[in-house]
Parts: sequence; C-alpha cells; structure tokens
Amino acid sequence: MAKKDTAGGRGINTQLAHSGNDPHEFHGWVNPPVVHGSTVLFPDAATMKATQVRSADAHSRSRVQRYTYGTYGTPTTDALCEAVNALEGSAGTILVPSGLAAVTVPLLAFLSAGDHVLIVDTVYFPTRRFADTMLTRLGVEVEYYAPDIGEAVSALFRDNTKVLFMETPGSNTFEMQDVPAMTAAAKARGIVTMIDNTWATPLFFKPLDHGVDISIHAATKYPGGHSDVIMGMVSAGEATWPQLYNTQVALGTCGNSDDAFLVLRGLRTMGIRLERHQKTTLAIARWLETRWQDGDTIVGPVLHPALESFPGHDIWKRDFCGASGIFSFVLKDATEAQAHAFMDALELFGLGYSWGGYESLVTHVYLKDRTVSARDYGGQIMRLQIGLEDEDDLRADIAQALEAARAAG
Repeated sequence: MAKKDTAGGRGINTQLAHSGNDPHEFHGWVNPPVVHGSTVLFPDAATMKATQVRSADAHSRSRVQRYTYGTYGTPTTDALCEAVNALEGSAGTILVPSGLAAVTVPLLAFLSAGDHVLIVDTVYFPTRRFADTMLTRLGVEVEYYAPDIGEAVSALFRDNTKVLFMETPGSNTFEMQDVPAMTAAAKARGIVTMIDNTWATPLFFKPLDHGVDISIHAATKYPGGHSDVIMGMVSAGEATWPQLYNTQVALGTCGNSDDAFLVLRGLRTMGIRLERHQKTTLAIARWLETRWQDGDTIVGPVLHPALESFPGHDIWKRDFCGASGIFSFVLKDATEAQAHAFMDALELFGLGYSWGGYESLVTHVYLKDRTVSARDYGGQIMRLQIGLEDEDDLRADIAQALEAARAAG
C-alpha cells in the first residue's frame, strides 16, 4: 500500500484524515455540516445575472458567487470533491447518484452519433448493457476488445474512435490491462481514455498518473465502506474537466449532500480498512490456491492479480501498490447445482451484489455476455468479497461450504 501522498509527502492515512475540510471554515466542527438546499439567494440583481451567465462554466463558478443552486454543489459535496481531487491528482471531480452513473455520464460527455468507442470485453455488465442499448440507440458504434491486447489496441482505432474505456482488473475474472501502453497509444490519436478504477481505489492505483484522462469510481464500494450509500465519483485532468463538468450540469445528475457526507466519513478510514481487506483476502486466496495446486478435486484456479500464478501478475506488480478485497475462484468441474450448494452452505458470507463493505459476500459469476474474451474456466466461477471478519472464521466457513459443494456432485 502507498505510504506517502505524492503531493504533500504525508502518509496516505494522514491525508485521508485531513483532506477535503478545514474545520475552521465551519466554526471548528471536525466534519463539514450536511447542507440541504435547493434555492440560493443572491445579494442583488447584478450578481444574479452574472452568475446565470457563467453557471455552466466549470472554471468560473467562484468568480461571482460560489453557490447558485443545489444541483451545482453544496459545501458538503465540495468537501468530498476536494478530498477526492487530492487523492486522484485531478483538476476536478463530479459526484453522481450511483456507480453506474459514474460510467454513463463521461461516456455521454465524450461520445456523439457516428463516433466509435472501444470497451474492454471484461467490463462490468451494467456498463455493457448501457453501451449495447443506449449508446447504440444514439448512433454510437460500440466495439469490445480483449483485455490483454496492450498497445496493439491501436490496430482497432478508427478515424471516428473517440473513447477508449478500460477496467482493470476485469470485472469478476480480474484480467489486467497494460494501461500506460494503451493510454499512450490512444493519446497519440487524440482519443479520450477512461477507466473504471473501483477495484483499486486511488490508494492502490492512480489512473491520471498513468496518463488516463477520466478516472471512475463507485463510491458505493470502498469509499463508502458500510453498504449503506450509493454514489459515483468521476475525476478528470485539466483537458477533459470542463466537458465532463458541463455534461453533468446539462444532465442534472448531481450527488446529494447526505450521501456525500457518508462517503467523506468513509474516506477517513478507507486506508486502514483496505489494509485489512488486503491482508485477509490474500491469505484466503493463497490458501485456496494451495488447495488447487495440491490437487483438490473441487477447487480450481484462483483469479487474483496479486498471486504470482495469475497471468496478469507482472502488470499488477508494476503498476499497482496494493490489492483490495474481491477476487474469484473456480469450482472445478462443478455444476450449477454444486455452485448453489456452496453458496447456500456459507454462514458468514451473504448472498448479495456489490462489495467494498465490512461484510463478506458471494456471487455466482455470469460470463455468457462476453464475446472476444470468452473462454472455458473449467467449472463454475465464485466471486468472493472478503470483509472485515476474522480470517480463521472465513476460512472455516469456505472449507465447510466446499465440502457441501463436493457432496452435491
């Protein structure tokens, strides 16, 4: 895990504890207040008129009157955005109502009818659904590419290619992408690069440091951390920030102050939570890997980029400084009934979507939507979100569930 903030030289946990809020601006309160409001009053007609003209300009919001209407931000949402900018090294951050909205808003910001977009084939399924329905209906050509393509992605570029959309590790199967090489290839052609960086968070991978234009996060996951908030965050560099911001203004997709408060509170402990997630997850992944390598009849390959046996491990080791708490493994030669038996036998793992919270979860991975990266993994793929429970208890729970799956065969 990164120990220093490259901007200020302080440790990351120190930065998380102090960024985004100056208590002395709020009468000494440690956390910024939750500001609820739609209407903002102006001191005079001239100020109101000047603000009205400039309200859609991302770089002039503070020149006349900082706050003009609730959809343009509040002190609470600004505090979170400032904290995220410090983590990302970004020119600006927008908050949106969900992680999926954090994907759709930047795509809508930089794509128009007749454009071509390249999306990694291992992408989060709701992203694919949006691309295959909304984007295609709007006249955008959607093409998927294999995650291991690297700089050869340039062979897929067309004159009308406008966006390269990455997600690494890949959703559910955790393939790694060579982000620096792909970003360099795209930049040479003036193509905007975006990445869904939810798995790593800015603590373990900083996309903008690797040349990416747009960094996307589901704040629902590790920033929130407690399975009680839904929010998305999108951060951009100087060149892409105005267009991103103005698109959010046009769409009206603003995050609210209550959710921003919860995510900002979650940020304060995200560093130490991720340390625990990483430690326990790696221990369990290595234990499962040992069972697979020792010939266990039910445990197959473990899909975790921090494992030396994983095909994309070298890229992960080069570009990332940590691993979060979600990975998958294969129930070898198993049927769907055995996968269900495994899930139903678990006592500490909830059966539920999402991840990044304090509790452990399990899902049965669906991969039939994939095209250019489709492959047979030799069994059923189980995705585990490792929470903050004790390692020994989680390992014992998985072990007894594996026996249940074996017995169901």
